Amino acid sequence: MPPTVLITRPEPYGAEFAAMLRAAHGAELRVIHSPVLAIEGQGALPDLEGFRWLVFTSRSGVRRFTALGGRRDIPAYAVGDATADEARRAGLNAISCKGDAQDLLARIRADGAEGPMLHLRGAHAAADVAGALRAAGIDAREAVIYAQKPQPLSAEARACLAGNASVIAPVFSPRSAAALFASGVPAAPLVVLAISAAAARVPEEAGICVIVAERPDAEAMLRAFPAALSAGNRLEGTKRAQ
Repeated sequence: MPPTVLITRPEPYGAEFAAMLRAAHGAELRVIHSPVLAIEGQGALPDLEGFRWLVFTSRSGVRRFTALGGRRDIPAYAVGDATADEARRAGLNAISCKGDAQDLLARIRADGAEGPMLHLRGAHAAADVAGALRAAGIDAREAVIYAQKPQPLSAEARACLAGNASVIAPVFSPRSAAALFASGVPAAPLVVLAISAAAARVPEEAGICVIVAERPDAEAMLRAFPAALSAGNRLEGTKRAQ
């Protein structure tokens, strides 16, 4: 039996990634949706007067900014292509930094962009972007406009992870990875497909087989999926990934 794919990404992004997987690797893939985080609005937009740049490190930040009626006449730096595309669809002039927070900071410095800048982020952030910009001599502030609330795994997901059949679990953030293992190490033979080395840390420390995407984006996760599928097939019938 082919491995089951357990999608723990928040919606609507989890359903989008599942559709991408099926389009690229076959509609017959068995997929279970069980988000371990839920995106909820939190806080309000500050007065945007005087800001030269907006900074987005997630699509959720763009969507919340749009829902709050944020101005579209301020240009934006976006961490990667997906976030930049989301910003452009919202009517913003966005530059993609094509990577992670370090790539974003490097691009801003290389461009010689001047502040004030405003980083619009979630309550939990992988990096202190505004702090790093200030350390580089750029006037930068931040506003928390959404939160990522932990969600329990569904009964179907728990049963899958307790079984003997192999499972592939794509994880898109260190927090998602930590939430997946919050109740302990699953009994099922498990392969974690991690978007980054940071997202891979928790499952690696638990002794789980991990495949890390070459770049921190959904397209790289898709390219890495065959390696995860191969690893899952090798583990089929074993008790635990080694």
